[in-house]
Amino acid sequence: MILYGASGHAKVILDILKLNKIPVTAIYDDRAPFTLFDYQVHKIDWKNILMNDKYLISIGRNATRRLLANKLTGVQFGQAIHPSSIIDQTVNVGIGSVIMGGTVINSSVKIGKHCIINTAASIDHDCVISDYAHISPNATLSGNVQVGEGAHIGSGAVIIPGIKIGKWAIIGAGAVIIHDVPDGMTVVGNPGRIIKKDNHY
Repeated sequence: MILYGASGHAKVILDILKLNKIPVTAIYDDRAPFTLFDYQVHKIDWKNILMNDKYLISIGRNATRRLLANKLTGVQFGQAIHPSSIIDQTVNVGIGSVIMGGTVINSSVKIGKHCIINTAASIDHDCVISDYAHISPNATLSGNVQVGEGAHIGSGAVIIPGIKIGKWAIIGAGAVIIHDVPDGMTVVGNPGRIIKKDNHY
């Protein structure tokens, strides 16, 4: 596996790969050169991109993962799934996505490309997580929740059944979401209330 990004998120992915006995061929980061654990981190040579292995974009920021996924044309993307996660056999996980330790993902969930399902998140039946979304540690998605592209669900947030979270919305840590959230909104509190709208929408 080849990683692009060498911050804290990459450290967790490296642990998952080690547990799964998946070797790391190279790590790239725009701030290189430096070392991460025992790995030498380099800047990527865009004219001579390694094509001999699968890539993971090990960066937590959703918009940056989308940017790099679109830039890394022609490469294959892998996955990193922690062996302690509990994932129903009917779950579909897209390329480039990572699933951290202690997660529970129940029947018929669909997870898009380049998503992060972070530590101890709980995703119940029939949820749809769109590309580049991030479900933070200990977040709880009840059944039939739809999460739009690039949305960020904060740590410990709770979303009741059947809710739709819009594209690039931000759900604050600990928020309780009982109504649909439009595209680009930032929602906090219990019950959740809109505090900011992204002018892009």
